[in-house]
Amino acid sequence: MAENCLRASLLCALSISALFAASSVQAQTATPSNPLKNWTPVTEDVLRKPPDGDWLMWRRTYSNWGYSPLDQITKDNVRNLRVAWTWSLTSGVTEIEPLVHDGVIFVTNAGDRIQALNAANGDLLWEYRRDISPKLIAQGGNTLAKRNMAIYDDKLFIATSDAHLVALDVRTGKVAFDHTVADWNKGFRYSSGPFMANGTLIASMSGCNAAQAGGCFITGHDPKTGEERWRVHTVAQTGDPNEKTWNGLPIEQRFGGSAWIAGSYDPETNTVFHGVGQPYPWIAEMRGTLPKKEGFDNSGLYTDSTLAIDPGTGKLKWHYQHLANDTLDLDYAYERILVDLPFEGKMRKTVVTAGKLAIVEVLDRTTGQFLWAKETVHQNIVSAIDPKTGEKRLNPDAIPHIGKTTVNCPADPGARGWPSTAYSPKTQMLYLPLTEFCSNTTPAPLDPGEAYTGGGRAVYARIPVPGSDGNFGRVDAINLTDRTQAWSYREHTSASSAVLPTAGGLVFTGSLDRMFRALDDTTGKVLWEMRTNNSLNAPPISFTAGGKQYIAVAVGNGSSQLRSLNTLTPEVKNPDGGSMLWVFTLP
Repeated sequence: MAENCLRASLLCALSISALFAASSVQAQTATPSNPLKNWTPVTEDVLRKPPDGDWLMWRRTYSNWGYSPLDQITKDNVRNLRVAWTWSLTSGVTEIEPLVHDGVIFVTNAGDRIQALNAANGDLLWEYRRDISPKLIAQGGNTLAKRNMAIYDDKLFIATSDAHLVALDVRTGKVAFDHTVADWNKGFRYSSGPFMANGTLIASMSGCNAAQAGGCFITGHDPKTGEERWRVHTVAQTGDPNEKTWNGLPIEQRFGGSAWIAGSYDPETNTVFHGVGQPYPWIAEMRGTLPKKEGFDNSGLYTDSTLAIDPGTGKLKWHYQHLANDTLDLDYAYERILVDLPFEGKMRKTVVTAGKLAIVEVLDRTTGQFLWAKETVHQNIVSAIDPKTGEKRLNPDAIPHIGKTTVNCPADPGARGWPSTAYSPKTQMLYLPLTEFCSNTTPAPLDPGEAYTGGGRAVYARIPVPGSDGNFGRVDAINLTDRTQAWSYREHTSASSAVLPTAGGLVFTGSLDRMFRALDDTTGKVLWEMRTNNSLNAPPISFTAGGKQYIAVAVGNGSSQLRSLNTLTPEVKNPDGGSMLWVFTLP
């Protein structure tokens, strides 16, 4: 019922806007302090070294640290943090990481509604509303949500619910180009937006749970026209030497590989690093990669992998598969953090990630060599990790089989979900939002003669971990130099937002029960907290406007992750509507 209300309210909001809008851009009267008058283009040099007070891309920098170098808000004064202004968003799934440049903050709402606001006071500067199909609106949920956008030169780039890339003029919101990338009628979706890398606009396709033969892909585009320059498939295609990893299945029966989180970029080596999701159907027996056939490999490349890509040509430099033949929906699609770390007495250029298993894994980002891994939460799926190769030995008792229910920890939402981890160069720690839980997993097999038409084909009944004390949520701090756990903050409800470490010695985090908090970055102690109007399921950011530091975070219920995690704490009740951008500062 709640989902129907959500869909209805969004359809109503978009229909009303269509009645009164003469065009897709709503003209607004400029405020006396309209910061767009002083807008400066965002060049490649600016992206490589952004101003401390800007938030110019997904996770702020090419390295995906998600760290703010601002330090006006500190451990000593954060107790005085107050609401500066708020802005109501279209009700619906709200997972956006806003962008900020030259005192302008850009946000996207459910249903492809983009707004430019004065970052100091929340005044609306312009708005773009996309005319999307009522069929897409009716689907609701994550179909209409986007996690990020990109800025380059004088354009704001968005990915749309109908699988287009659109460039908007940052000063007016007018469309500069509109490029079709895929057919949304076939199930293709964008859940995250594009990002820039050395003059190429890069976007990753998702929605490949709808039985699209050959799976998903990552594309590179001309930022002036949207024209596609190259395409990297996330499932090995016909003629690819790695197609043998699909256990002899023809291309028509290779499904999955959604790449649903934006990547990172290393300018020194001119390499993009991107994660890839799981194969479909989830159950290996059902998709035909179990049992393993003689003469074939059944690892299913390039699912659950890190891909190293040349942004100019789309050439695949190397790949590393974190989980072969995934049979439990354990994506490795998340952020790739780039940081130099000591290893065996030498500094190495590394790429750090953690999939749904919440195992921190570190690779050499030049070669793809596995360096080390560290477990964080209780899990029963991986029984051993080869210290040289990182290859995982799976616990056979946790692998689902048709006709059998298994207990696996964690399950489909993941011990860590899409809300991002973050790295602080000040503490050299990786901060991870986590959830402790298990599930009883039961395959949902096809009927005899039934063709696969999409979906995971498994049922998860989520339960606490053995011996649980009733606390499901955690934020962990892992020292990446010595691989130790510095601290772990625990709470009853799931840690459902990304984390934001700052130079002020703080880590901002949000939870399913509407709480937004600032933790001490070295101890995990709560230094400030406030209850917002809805669940937090988006990345907090920090920026400056008029010389002041602000903290911003969007809230809003309805995402697939929040619905899944809320089954662990059904007593926690949150509104269906009420999506909002909260902005905080010191008095």
